[in-house]
Amino acid sequence: MSGKWTRSDSTPLLRPQHHPSQRSSPSNAYSSYSSISLEMTSAVSATPTARSVFLGVDVGTGSARAGVFDENGKLLGSSSSPIQIWKDGDCVEQSSTDIWHAISAAVKAACSLAEVSGDEVKGLGFAATCSLVAVDADGSPVTVSWSGDSRRNIIVWMDHRAVEQAERINSRNSPVLQYCGGALSPEMQPPKLLWVKENLPESWSMVFRWMDLSDWLSYRATGDDTRSLCTTVCKWTYLGHAHMQQNNEKDSRDMEACGWDDDFWEEIGLGDLVEGHHAKIGRSVAFPGHPLGSGLTSTAAKELGLVAGIPVGTSLIDAHAGGVGVLESVPSSDSQPKESDIEALCHRMVLVCGTSTCHMIVSQKKLFIPGVWGPYWSAMVPEQWLTEGGQSATGALLDYIIENHVASPHLANRAASQRISVFELLNKILETTMHELKRPFLASLTEDIHVLPDFHGNRSPIADPKAKGIICGLTLDTSEKQLALQYLATLQGIAYGTRHIVEHCNAQGHKIDTILACGGLVKNPLFIQEHADIIGCPIILPRESEPVLLGAAILGAVAARKYSSMHDAMKALNASGQVIHPSKDPKVKKYHDAKYRIFRELYDQQLSHRSLMAEALT
Repeated sequence: MSGKWTRSDSTPLLRPQHHPSQRSSPSNAYSSYSSISLEMTSAVSATPTARSVFLGVDVGTGSARAGVFDENGKLLGSSSSPIQIWKDGDCVEQSSTDIWHAISAAVKAACSLAEVSGDEVKGLGFAATCSLVAVDADGSPVTVSWSGDSRRNIIVWMDHRAVEQAERINSRNSPVLQYCGGALSPEMQPPKLLWVKENLPESWSMVFRWMDLSDWLSYRATGDDTRSLCTTVCKWTYLGHAHMQQNNEKDSRDMEACGWDDDFWEEIGLGDLVEGHHAKIGRSVAFPGHPLGSGLTSTAAKELGLVAGIPVGTSLIDAHAGGVGVLESVPSSDSQPKESDIEALCHRMVLVCGTSTCHMIVSQKKLFIPGVWGPYWSAMVPEQWLTEGGQSATGALLDYIIENHVASPHLANRAASQRISVFELLNKILETTMHELKRPFLASLTEDIHVLPDFHGNRSPIADPKAKGIICGLTLDTSEKQLALQYLATLQGIAYGTRHIVEHCNAQGHKIDTILACGGLVKNPLFIQEHADIIGCPIILPRESEPVLLGAAILGAVAARKYSSMHDAMKALNASGQVIHPSKDPKVKKYHDAKYRIFRELYDQQLSHRSLMAEALT
């Protein structure tokens, strides 16, 4: 991570500075985390004995990162390299060529920091945002941009250009929609594919392969076009459970893609993707961690500074890699439950907190939950069902609230002069204000400010991409203190959103009682404590600072046959860190219960206002 508060699922749209300098964004890491790679590298003892290490690569929205882990799951070194992004209204685009160059730089730097040679790397895995990549028959980029710029061949996960296409698809009520909460999000791939066909017909005719970004990375590394059950099931409507009776993880082979619903693609106007046994979207699929092709190609090995033939595991979406990297990170006293290992997993929710937040829950049986994605079979832990909630803007929303306040420049200068992050300074201001006003607890400072955090729509559990954010309680005050209060209220609004998801999932059959959290935002102690107090669950942080990279590295370890299954690898390589418990003060619970009620009412009021205005315009 080396000086950056790096997020999983994505990073801020602000262009990051090149490694190893520190970002100026307010969601930068706390100073105590600013030299993790260097500190860990210095702990590595120089020895002539060759080690077995595993390499994980994660591509977020703002950077490509690489991390080297030993056989105990300990991070030996990591590095990041910025990637380019173009944003124009609802359209957000990237370049696969640029991303691969950034990966090459990050991998070489991470191995150098870890003092690891290429022949010591025994397995490699990729994770990435669920962005859509377009390439032609030669593997060259095909533009997905109005600009016609051929470099811009990726529609980024957060792109909302296809809202209208998503609405049309959802109006057909296809049976496949029950496996994604009842409705497709415009962030999923079918609406984006339909948008390209309708708006960029020349590009549509040129594309030979449409791929999720993490699948493209594996393909670029190995030449193997096999797709992951994670990406296809979660973002493409592939029905992974079609393989339940025929295949299991330990078979570990490419499986013919029998889970596509051809009627669905025909109905929505994309029947041409069915041609050639679904050649453009995936003829074969595999469990995450399945070894691809003959491993790393000689070309890719040269570009990455590694050795040809290294096993490469079938990929994961970055949030799901975070789940793999933390789901077994429970304290030792909790690791021998009365129930089975898998039953214990089903009581846990993983929060992957970055620019957005993903909420991952596994279960042994499929649970259909309106407004929550899934159930997805084998999308994270092979042969288990996954339910996936989410908030489309969390870290990005905190950045937005802070950076668009008039006091932000002065606050940033003060933080820089004190060599701390803006978040740290805001937390100090809140502590001081609490004592000055003699408040009983810090959260009570926001009794007059309430935030509905749906500034980029509501992904879960309402599934309303048209939802808008609300700040209730503004005044003419432009001081840093007022900014701190808005920041706290926004942070609480995000936590109320997670509480809403937890309650909704538990009401539909889940039994969540423990939260495991990872991602850049968890390094903010106030963010984590407010979530614990508001949800009412203990929150466990992992030992390692880069669980998404660890999850990606686990794919490589499984591909290298170091472990017989993904779950075995998770149990061996996950480790717990700090545990944050909710406040025992009943006044804190009473306060948050009241604010949560207001939080729920804000959306109901928005719907009422939307209806009134729609009626006025008819």
